[in-house]
Amino acid sequence: MANNVIVGQSGGPTAVINSSLAGVFKTAKDLGADKVYGMRHGIHGFLERNIVDMSEKICSDLDLELLKRTPSAFLGSCRYKLPEISEDKEVYDKIFEILKEYDISAFFYIGGNDSMDTIKKLSDYALLINSPIRFMGVPKTIDNDLAVTDHTPGYGSAAKYIASATKELIRDGLVYDIQQVTVIEIMGRNAGWLTGAAALATCEDCEGVDLLYLPELPFDFDDFMERVGHLLETKKNVVIAVSEGIKTKDDKYVFELTDHTEYVDSFGHKQLSGTARFLADSISAKYGCKSRAVELSTLQRCAGHLTSRVDITEAYQVGGSAVKAAFEGETGKMVILKRVSNDPYICTTDIFDVHKIANIEKKVPLEWITEGGTGVSEELVNYIRPLIQAELTPIMITGQPRHIVCDDIVH
Repeated sequence: MANNVIVGQSGGPTAVINSSLAGVFKTAKDLGADKVYGMRHGIHGFLERNIVDMSEKICSDLDLELLKRTPSAFLGSCRYKLPEISEDKEVYDKIFEILKEYDISAFFYIGGNDSMDTIKKLSDYALLINSPIRFMGVPKTIDNDLAVTDHTPGYGSAAKYIASATKELIRDGLVYDIQQVTVIEIMGRNAGWLTGAAALATCEDCEGVDLLYLPELPFDFDDFMERVGHLLETKKNVVIAVSEGIKTKDDKYVFELTDHTEYVDSFGHKQLSGTARFLADSISAKYGCKSRAVELSTLQRCAGHLTSRVDITEAYQVGGSAVKAAFEGETGKMVILKRVSNDPYICTTDIFDVHKIANIEKKVPLEWITEGGTGVSEELVNYIRPLIQAELTPIMITGQPRHIVCDDIVH
């Protein structure tokens, strides 16, 4: 059987997605792979034969270490939805034709929910045509919304950034002797795992956020404004964390309550932005106080200077575990993380049928959201805290982080 493998990255990048890529590359080479190819810009680039030999890009142990510490997607990413097999068999024939051309025995895709849908479809087609090629999913998403796995690589570092930035914003709001409200908008379309991380700002040197809203529960605008008013009666500095994806009870995104430009990707996902701005403007208009909107935006997923060591280590491990599983004959699976213990924190890897993961969204349990929907419980805080522990600082050159780049996709 052929001994070449190929790996790609898909969906939104993270601070540690390249650590998973490093895990795939290093483990495949250690287990005897002749070639480790990378698909530039995911399956979309693959269909255009936009493929690179990883050994020409990662030439030393230093390169590998830089790759682990470089945020964003080294190979480039895409948001490309494969059609159903019954709708377009030709695209699958083309994919397997290219796989045959490069003599590929195993295909690894690092991504989130939509990427696991790609692995599911490709493994199904391989079974249909009796192809021996193995397909393995490597989990990645700051949203932490993949089913079955305890958590996803990328989430811990994003949570660390959110918790740290929230503490800093709370501290900044105490500088002036005036009344003000800060509304922090945090990523999270339908799942509030990221917004929940703002609760970690509460500690002995920080009182934490005053209100926290997750998309798992309907957002009541009138109740929100009333609560803000009550807070302003006793506080000068009010800080609120909201998910970008909060919706009203009639299923309308809060950002849609104001003028906005709408962009929809190939998976039908609306670009979410403007929730905090709308709420901050509404507060100023009603209460006449200073208010500001802070969108953490893409910094949540590319802040490589504040990476969790736990996160980057686990990202590397799931990449390596996917390769080992494929070399042992597994296909149509995704690597999952299984938490053994919280104190001390112990987590292991396993594999699970991707058909029972793809297109299933894991949300924050409702029992982890406090009554009234304005905060989260200690259970969620205890779930997140082990994932943000320790740091792996960048390799610094002339005072800035040194990154490794795939020169073919530098713009």
